[in-house]
Amino acid sequence: MSNYVQSTNFATKDALPSGDPLKIVKGTEINTEFNNIAVAVATKADLASPTFTGTVTIPTLALTNDLAIADGGTGASTAAGAAANLAVEFGKLLYPVGSIYINAGVTTNPATLLGFGTWVAFGAGRVMVGLDAGDALFDALEETGGSKDAIVVSHTHSVTDPGHNHSVVIQSESTDDIDYANTGVPYLSNRSTTTTGTATTGISIASAGVSGTNANVQPYITVAMWKRTA
Repeated sequence: MSNYVQSTNFATKDALPSGDPLKIVKGTEINTEFNNIAVAVATKADLASPTFTGTVTIPTLALTNDLAIADGGTGASTAAGAAANLAVEFGKLLYPVGSIYINAGVTTNPATLLGFGTWVAFGAGRVMVGLDAGDALFDALEETGGSKDAIVVSHTHSVTDPGHNHSVVIQSESTDDIDYANTGVPYLSNRSTTTTGTATTGISIASAGVSGTNANVQPYITVAMWKRTA
């Protein structure tokens, strides 16, 4: 691809005195200029659907939101490089500062994978819960809480005796009693009642559950999580 370069300066001929042979415009000079123009035109790309060969230099582009797409500082971008630059800029739109990146395949820092941003590991050993303005536990971003080691599952119930009555029967063997005379069974008399005091019996009811750490962990799946900070 070449630019047109003028071979003859026709304007200088005007200043030459009459009779100077150089003042005359020659046909060969005109032919040379036309040939130079023809070569330059033939090696320029068309405006509509041009076909390029070799290394193509792509100018720095700008998106509608004024994000500049760099070419790596080389001044020359391949089509693959331009595509990579576009991917980076759109990635920045998808993952603004504060966004969470999740990967279930590798633990590589997203700055390496995506080519932009400053990222820090996020939420180690925790699951995420949606913001809930009506719940004091979840009404602000990045609140933490809960424990996987709380031992509250295994438990027993104790019974407290409020007191009860015992009836004691004292037998009186009265042989002149009519019933005894008729049946031969001693007459039962002098029944008395004794009340116990309040006492804890030590009885356990419906013991259940398994004590120990990790007893309260919900079903989970492990992934790598990163937060973009810059």
